Amino acid sequence: MLEELAQAEAAVADCLDAPTWALPEHDLVAALDAAHRLERRLAAVRLALVREVDGRGTAVTQGASSTAVWLRDRLRVNVSAARRLVDLAGALDAGAPGVRWALASGDISVEQAGVIGETVGAVHAAAGAEAAEKAVGVMVEWAGQFEPVLLRKLGTRILDHVAPEVSEAAARAAMEAEARRACRDRHVTLSELRDGRLRQFGILDGEAAGLLRAAIDPLTAPSGPDDPRSPGQRRHDALADLCRLALRTGELPEHGGDPAQLVVTTSFDTLARRFDAGTLDTGLQLTPETVRRLACDAAILPAVLGGTGQTLDVGRQRRLVTGPLRRALVLRDQGCAFPGCDRPPRWCDAHHIQHWADGGTTNLANAVLLCGHHHRHVHRGEWAVRLGGDGHPEFIPPAWLDPNRLPRRNQYYRRT
Repeated sequence: MLEELAQAEAAVADCLDAPTWALPEHDLVAALDAAHRLERRLAAVRLALVREVDGRGTAVTQGASSTAVWLRDRLRVNVSAARRLVDLAGALDAGAPGVRWALASGDISVEQAGVIGETVGAVHAAAGAEAAEKAVGVMVEWAGQFEPVLLRKLGTRILDHVAPEVSEAAARAAMEAEARRACRDRHVTLSELRDGRLRQFGILDGEAAGLLRAAIDPLTAPSGPDDPRSPGQRRHDALADLCRLALRTGELPEHGGDPAQLVVTTSFDTLARRFDAGTLDTGLQLTPETVRRLACDAAILPAVLGGTGQTLDVGRQRRLVTGPLRRALVLRDQGCAFPGCDRPPRWCDAHHIQHWADGGTTNLANAVLLCGHHHRHVHRGEWAVRLGGDGHPEFIPPAWLDPNRLPRRNQYYRRT
């Protein structure tokens, strides 16, 4: 092994002197892919060595208190990174040979391997070894498409795919546990300074955070291009304005064409039969009890899916997407719909798929949420936008990027 690693190191050293500027673009991209794949395979070798060092007790033999501390001093990494190496090496050795093989093949990264290991462990605890084995295959397949943050998000719904018979109960238990933790940890501290100012600190639960964001976001925008205030100063001033407006009810400014409001998405059956959960327009899920309580509050606007009474197609009568139409658009797209973008709805504009000036109508079938950057990007005309067969937006890349022009979608807002 030492001889082969030395040969690999020498080959890598030779690559360092290669004139990358002389490579054609295709070869340049291929070389980047090869280097990335090699890095992943070397990571698998390193984890195997770490596992052996830990199993032999080498660290204690050489006088360290733990393998993590020994790695910190030997590899000159911080102790938290060293501890993650030890934990991941142990997890891959103990019960995830498929993950270890995927990493050794260069198909997944160390970060993805860590996410998969944690997810598979949770599945094993909830549904047993057979479901955990299935989860490895599904997560490794997903890892070929999604980076670690999105992979972790998708992994929260892995039971839907490998053990649907326990998925609903597990999801409900996790949501209730999270609600109890949020309730326990909530607090706000106001410390009065000597000159009469206040120092504020706190942790808000999901419901309180949603209410605060719904009320304060319209007030935090810069007053103009030359506004000298920092984002923190603007939030401070917005909080002061919010307190003033709260004393004069009904005077909060509009935001996105609507008065500031908290939108809870649920169905009429959910509300009537008292089961399942609701979702804020920020994507946070709420327990059924919270949904029913919010639906009784006249200051909260419940967006009940399947109801009637709101006109969502205004044709050519109006150009701007506001009011109930914008709320419906937010519920559908959940944020910027451009592939790979994670900007939330409050940072997005409503874009007419067929421009209004060209005869396009103002309705849900002709609108898509785009953040400012991607709104400008789409208006350059290289990307085409359309609604797929399921009514959700998809984007056709330019031919220079994808000769086949295969439709792409934003995967950040997938539910499962």
